[in-house]
Amino acid sequence: QVHLVESGGGLVQPGGSLRLSCTASGNIFGINVMGWYRQAPGKERELVAKITSSGRTNYADSMKGRFTISRDNAKNTVDLQMNSLKPEDTAVYLCNYNSVNIEYWGQGTQVTVSS
Repeated sequence: QVHLVESGGGLVQPGGSLRLSCTASGNIFGINVMGWYRQAPGKERELVAKITSSGRTNYADSMKGRFTISRDNAKNTVDLQMNSLKPEDTAVYLCNYNSVNIEYWGQGTQVTVSS
């Protein structure tokens, strides 16, 4: 079992920045992928960005150049730096852990971009 706890969401104006953090605990396997997904009301959950334990990253096209994912393997954390936020970035952001085709989800943190 892996437990994920997110933090860092909130309300921000368009053009602003937020940094999300996720801490994993429990039975963590050294080779894994951690990432962030988001789900807006009435929409399907979508990938934001993910990063392997070796540091390889993958971003959704609409997030490239604005968002940066990073991780600290020693602390079992994954962060998402979000810049130039837009109203359409408003969603619940969920942390994901995937290893050996077993995945876990955090409860999510709300990000609202509004003036």
